[in-house]
Amino acid sequence: MVDIKPFRAIRYTNKAGNIENLIVQPYDKIDAEMQKKYYNLSDYNYCRLTLPIEENRYEISRKRLEKWLTEEILVKDEVPGIFVYYQEYELFGQKYIRKGFIGALKLHPFEEDIVLPHEKTHKGPKIDRLNMLQTTRHTLETGFILYSDPEGKTIELFDEVSKNTPLIESKDDLGVINKIWKIEDSNKIRIVQDVFADQQLVIADGHHRYETACTYRTMRRSAAESWDDNDSFNFRMTYLVPVEDKGLIILASHRCLAKVAVTEDKIKEFGVFFEMNEIMKNEIPKFLEENKDKPTFVLYQEGRAISMILKDSSDINRFVQDVSDDYKELDVVVLRDMIFHGIMELGELNIDEDIFYERWWNEAIEKVDDGKYKVAFLLNPTRAEQVLKVAKNHERMPQKSTDFYPKMISGFTMLSLEDYEKIF
Repeated sequence: MVDIKPFRAIRYTNKAGNIENLIVQPYDKIDAEMQKKYYNLSDYNYCRLTLPIEENRYEISRKRLEKWLTEEILVKDEVPGIFVYYQEYELFGQKYIRKGFIGALKLHPFEEDIVLPHEKTHKGPKIDRLNMLQTTRHTLETGFILYSDPEGKTIELFDEVSKNTPLIESKDDLGVINKIWKIEDSNKIRIVQDVFADQQLVIADGHHRYETACTYRTMRRSAAESWDDNDSFNFRMTYLVPVEDKGLIILASHRCLAKVAVTEDKIKEFGVFFEMNEIMKNEIPKFLEENKDKPTFVLYQEGRAISMILKDSSDINRFVQDVSDDYKELDVVVLRDMIFHGIMELGELNIDEDIFYERWWNEAIEKVDDGKYKVAFLLNPTRAEQVLKVAKNHERMPQKSTDFYPKMISGFTMLSLEDYEKIF
């Protein structure tokens, strides 16, 4: 059973200054230039906790956190609650609102079959975040998890709550308007909890941090003379969004090859399996959108855009076996296993060396034109329902299969994992 609880969030006070100078993108989206920009915004910018620029960053983060708590730059709520979190943004000329909430989620290792991953993880990021958890003893950033609410009970409640003045309203550095309301009423919290009575959850973003939290929980249990289920280290501060939410958008991660172009012979081989036509550059987004219900790509190199639509979905069986049909239908799988590994006979593609990922199609083709890449393969985004299906089949998608937009902003809430902190 999924267990969602209210928690006593640690939040910035007015002493910290303007909230827009404090909040940041998730730590793994912060490059060196952004890091410097955040540092210049405020002495209390949240990047100074999640990704300190100093060498001994874990210890620096711990000392800084302790200092800010002592100085009441950060203060823990007296009353626990869950936090309705809306993100208003514009994309491709349309306005969206992603609607979810932040709560304390009871941790379940993947083998318990309650919280499911959809992507593979790597050792390096998990070691880094474990060091940060062990040193600071606080959850500094939320995870991002999908749940199902076909009757819309949670969204109905959130919309009711959102009629009130937000506790926090702030525009982030990507122009997204973030609004947060706190729910303390136990009856309203119960409405949310009841939706989770019989659920399997799927991680949307933050796989490394979730696995790290489970590892940390085990370590704390082993080290403690005694512990109980209400100890806060058994929980993860999590942002949860219903898969039915109309503001839940996944962007494509277009694949660009830096060292290998597609020869005319290979293009002819593609033609055995794909319907292919040359199209204009400005037709690319319309073409992809109109064919999003089947494996569809645009090959772009040397100023030419060539559309590709898979003729027969069963052809993927020549290249991929021992996986579900849901998995075979993923565009990212067709591209990787059929096109790259199968027809082009490419071996392992190393990220940021052989293969690069671009969020926006126009930037991908510009970089091909500029000579940074040899060829770009443009594709449609993975759909949210596909993420759920594949995860519930206990399969994991290829790298960069999903790009949930926008990212969850860090700096609004924090969860203490100190020995004395309980979650009821």
